[in-house]
Amino acid sequence: CRGFMKSAISSFFIGVLFALGLGLAGMTQPQKVISFLDIFGYWDPSLALVMLGAIGVHFVLFKLITKRKTPLFAECFHIPIKSNIDKKLVIGAALFGLGWGLVGYCPAPAVTALATFKLQPFIFVLSMLLGMCIYKFFSPKNKL
Repeated sequence: CRGFMKSAISSFFIGVLFALGLGLAGMTQPQKVISFLDIFGYWDPSLALVMLGAIGVHFVLFKLITKRKTPLFAECFHIPIKSNIDKKLVIGAALFGLGWGLVGYCPAPAVTALATFKLQPFIFVLSMLLGMCIYKFFSPKNKL
């Protein structure tokens, strides 16, 4: 299972790098995120630079990496091909946006913020996990 270990180790280090980037960018600070979303009040545009930087890095590296025949630590590329916009996507995006705007967390920064041992990220992550379980419970098994 050597390929699995390479994949798991690389995923771990990529996750750590991503978490450090979120922390350095201020994405784990709910007030900074809420200030970014408050365009008619005290707007903080700094997270727009974070997003533009992430999009730029992804754009360039995606083009370079997908020119390879296979990824370094997997047998094939797993690139989503579904492109239709359906009701589930719109509702999910709306819930994501509402949650992000109300509390200033989205999933990855919330998980990263668990390292602060503050109560708010723990409540958010537990609520998120509960919502995922509720969704899985009420969704038809063949549609997941």
